[in-house]
Amino acid sequence: MDENLPPPPQPEDTLTFKRSHFYSLLVVLAFAIGLLTGYMAWGRGANVVAQQAAPAQGGPIAEAPTTAQAAQYKRYDVPTQGFPSTGPDNAPITIVEFSDFQCPFCKRFHQDTYQALLDAYPGKIRFVYRNLPLTSIHPEAFPAAVASRCANEQNAFWPYYEKIFSGADLGKAAYIQYATDLNLDVTAFQECIASDRNNAFIQADSDFAISLGVQSTPTFFINGLAVIGAQPLEVFKQVIDKELAGEIPK
Repeated sequence: MDENLPPPPQPEDTLTFKRSHFYSLLVVLAFAIGLLTGYMAWGRGANVVAQQAAPAQGGPIAEAPTTAQAAQYKRYDVPTQGFPSTGPDNAPITIVEFSDFQCPFCKRFHQDTYQALLDAYPGKIRFVYRNLPLTSIHPEAFPAAVASRCANEQNAFWPYYEKIFSGADLGKAAYIQYATDLNLDVTAFQECIASDRNNAFIQADSDFAISLGVQSTPTFFINGLAVIGAQPLEVFKQVIDKELAGEIPK
């Protein structure tokens, strides 16, 4: 017998030894169950945050398939007239973003994907911004949308869009500072954000998104095909490349 091994339990100690071993197994099992339960709860919580859910009235939208095996595609009619846009009016690809200026995932898309997407398809994308401020969880989402509309009145929506998503601060002081940095007419800008003349426009935009079935921000429509979330560039490219190649039914 290896001298490093403990001696076997004596007959009178056998029951005690078995009980001790059984209790040790119970402790390990309880720890494992607790760890798994915590992981599952964390996963559910992360999903809730990631979805940034707004109540859907039109039912969840059908996301665009990104694999060659996908057979069904649903296109949505998403108007673009009268909304801020950048890129050629006759571009073969129109991307509509429903966004929230306080949404961290919208900011992530702007920082990680937005410019890379435009650069990947020069002259082929018209990008349109539409509002879905999730006011129940983002108190500055609606005021920021108002500020962007006021910048739009001075033909400066896209520089202002860049300021908001690149800046660290939201709030009235920040909005005025961004207008100052862009050499806008600050007096006119302040009068605009103090008024409520853009409120109905933003609310109607939000109501339309919800009636369409949009449940989270950001949500994109590529020629009417939905892509949900701050997806990496490759996800957008899969849909766009198929669309440009005529592989997706109209």
